[in-house]
Amino acid sequence: MKIKNICCIGAGYVGGPTMAVIAQKCPDIKVTVVDINTDRIAAWNDENVENIPIYEPGLSDVVAEARGRNLFFSTNVEKAIDEAEMIFISVNTPTKTYGIGKGMAADLKYIELSARQIASVAKSDKIIIEKSTLPVRTAEAIKNILDNSGNGVNFQILSNPEFLAEGTAVENLLNPDRVLIGGEQTEEGEKAVQALVNIYARWIPEDRLLTTNVWSSELSKLTANAFLAQRISSINAMSELCEMTEADVDEVARAIGSDSRIGPKFLKASVGFGGSCFQKDILNLIYIAQSYGLQEVADYWEQVIIMNNHQRNRFSRNIVQTLFNTVSGKKIAFLGWAFKKETNDTRESAAIYVADNLIDEQADIVVYDPKVKSEQMYADLDYLNSRDENINREKLTVVNDPYSACKDAHAIAILTEWDEFKDYDWQRIYDGMMKPAFVFDGRNILDKEKLEEIGFDYYCIGK
Repeated sequence: MKIKNICCIGAGYVGGPTMAVIAQKCPDIKVTVVDINTDRIAAWNDENVENIPIYEPGLSDVVAEARGRNLFFSTNVEKAIDEAEMIFISVNTPTKTYGIGKGMAADLKYIELSARQIASVAKSDKIIIEKSTLPVRTAEAIKNILDNSGNGVNFQILSNPEFLAEGTAVENLLNPDRVLIGGEQTEEGEKAVQALVNIYARWIPEDRLLTTNVWSSELSKLTANAFLAQRISSINAMSELCEMTEADVDEVARAIGSDSRIGPKFLKASVGFGGSCFQKDILNLIYIAQSYGLQEVADYWEQVIIMNNHQRNRFSRNIVQTLFNTVSGKKIAFLGWAFKKETNDTRESAAIYVADNLIDEQADIVVYDPKVKSEQMYADLDYLNSRDENINREKLTVVNDPYSACKDAHAIAILTEWDEFKDYDWQRIYDGMMKPAFVFDGRNILDKEKLEEIGFDYYCIGK
């Protein structure tokens, strides 16, 4: 099948960048990204490409090259579905907050709504691609909806999970470790798989294009995120033991990371992992295991979440205990709110949970982040906690300058590993703070000896 038109339902952190790169690399294919969020689509279409809604290094350049040529952003979902031979579904799949599986299972209502809309609109054969992270065997449910559309249209369902790391998403798309494509083991299924392989093969070596059955592809995404999160929780568990034994977690990580069987990646101790995938996908994996009666499997993966929550709470408690067992009325400066550097994504950021804990202790928090807007920070706190939203706005202030954030603060908490934090005039920051001046480095990015020489009481993870 020759693909001339691609539609992507969902203009978020996955759909937007992925389609932008496909459009850049395949200028002969029309790529239309659709979303019912008019503000988001307006931002993608902003004349100043620097104002697109997602910050990723290099993304604005890719969008600038392809937008208006063969890359389009629209709210006309039905038109894009009708025209496309290939449709990516890249909508949100949050953890359920209601009903069966509340707090663990993936909420698939947006997936189902997308499938039903495709079924009602489609008049010609389509290849439907799961791009969202989904529970294993979701493709079966999508196929049941589509096959009962009554339009006589033939649909092929593929799984093509994303493996993007925010902050390096464009590089991950341009030079991926692998692209995973799962399809039905039938003649028509294999043709659909090949159609997608042909698109990625425009710029990705053939040996990195992995094909599997649909179920293996769906489960591989959950498994990959679970394994990565497990490594972070493992080194964070050791960080607490290091603090008690006067070992250095960085030295421990270097020692074990030198073992070729283990390797050095994802062994950086911190205040905990965040982002849209790790916690959500592990909770989903736990729920799936429980659904099949595999309680020991579920218990194993649940411990990864327990350790991550413990690390965030432990960091908060350390701030309170170090500041003479009270932070009530004290100013605590937060440097960073995004869950990691080089992104404006805040989902499941450790900063949200640490802020929530300290607000419960009646601290006054002032935040600086180079990419996250104030309304997002307040929305994060409002979503997390049922307290009066006015309290969040009273106890948390957002500023556009790191030095004003730190002025007259009793302590500074580093919650995101932005590189710029290393280059600040820390002598100037120290001079403007209350004494004694504390720094709690939740990302272990600052020079401990230098800060202690200036006069800071410096605390980091695992030392």
